[in-house]
This record gives sequence, C-alpha cells and structure tokens, in this order.
Amino acid sequence: MARRTRTGLRRLAGAALAMVAATATVVGVSATPAMAATTPGIDVSNHQGAINWTSVRNAGIQFAFIKATEGVSYQDPRFDTNYVAAYNAGVIRGAYHFALPDRSSGAVQANFLASNGGAWSADSRTLPAALDLEANPYGAYCYGLSTAGMRSWVQSFLDQYRARTGRHAVIYTTTSFWNTCTGSWSGPWATSPLWVARWASTVGALPPGAPFWTFWQYTSTGSVAGISGNVDRNHFNGARDRLIALANNT
Repeated sequence: MARRTRTGLRRLAGAALAMVAATATVVGVSATPAMAATTPGIDVSNHQGAINWTSVRNAGIQFAFIKATEGVSYQDPRFDTNYVAAYNAGVIRGAYHFALPDRSSGAVQANFLASNGGAWSADSRTLPAALDLEANPYGAYCYGLSTAGMRSWVQSFLDQYRARTGRHAVIYTTTSFWNTCTGSWSGPWATSPLWVARWASTVGALPPGAPFWTFWQYTSTGSVAGISGNVDRNHFNGARDRLIALANNT
C-alpha cells in the first residue's frame, strides 16, 4: 500500500469460504488452489483527490479501504468526505491506519484510529479497520524495532482496537516485510484478516501461519471511473455476500 500520505511512491481460491467463531471471524479461502469468486475493490487516500463515488460504484467497485489516520497525529483531509460518500454510493467501506511503530505504542495508535473514523458498526457497509504495516518511509526499514518489539507493538494495536470496537483489525502487509520485521510471526492470523500486497498476477507466498488471504492488493496502477490517475486495485477473496458477512461479523 505504501506510505498513505502519497508524498512518495506507493509500495507496495477455489475452496469454500471458511468462517471462524464470532470472537475470531476471518473470511477467506485457501491460497493454494486457483482463485474462485472474488469481489473487486480499491483503496484510496488524499492522493486521489476528489472522487465521484457513484461512478466508482457503477464501474463495479464494491468495497474500498479509505485512509483515516497515520502515526499519532495525521488525519487524512479527505477521509470524512470519502467515507460518507462511499457509503451513500453503496460501496462497502473500511478505514485504514498507516502505522508508525517508532512514534508511540500500538495501543496509542489504535485509539487514534478508533477515535478518528476507524470505529465499526453493523450496518452491512462498514468493514473492520485495517492496520497498514509496511516499510518505514521515513527511516529504518523496521522502524528500529527488533522482531520481538514489532510483535509486541502489533499485538498492542490489535488488542486495543478490539477493545474499542469489538472487532479484530485487518492487517495489510507484504510477506517480505512481515517476515523480516516480525520474524515470520504467525500469531495474528487466527483472528485478523490478512490483506496481502503483491503487485503481480498471482498472490504468491503468504506470511507463515496465514491459512488464506482475505484481501489482495494486486496493483498500484489500476484505473477506475470516477478517480483521476492511478489507484490501488484489490480483490476480496469471495463473493459480495461473504464480504457483507465480514462487514457484519456474521
């Protein structure tokens, strides 16, 4: 997904859907077989400028992750407009937070997200928010944290987001970043949906322990009616009814 302020470059199957208990809901299918039904989506930030969400929905886009926050103080100036307009156009939307683990604890940033657009409601159109965790655009690749420190930071974020919203946050990452900076940690994947970034024709290897991907960002140079310029394109790993089930935690 890359740095979501967009002042730099963006970085970056036929099994039945699996549902876990309501306290640990993760939706997706095996990453090994050929990909079956998927649902098209995008992710956006202030970088995209003004968006015509009716045109986006009419182009077949059914979900969007929209940047809400970054670190401990940045709020995307277009989030409120995008979040409401996407909902009104019939796009299932979710907020995302660009993590800066060297700025504060995970819990502090989870609270910042939850208080600034990342809350959740069972309205069939609101996804649990996503933690965007990727290479540091401002300094050391892993934010100066050890693998143990990064695991603790992520767990702190996940625990606090769950406490604030009742939902398990989605985790956006690349397999290479995750393996390098968390030491191939498998801890979150029993409860947190995986949103994997790989700009290619196949999803590739997943982080160890992840049984499937729920979202896949497959390009940073997509085009969609209603948006000027490039936009990230994504698949949800299932049909729209399963996406709604994830939104509603059912």
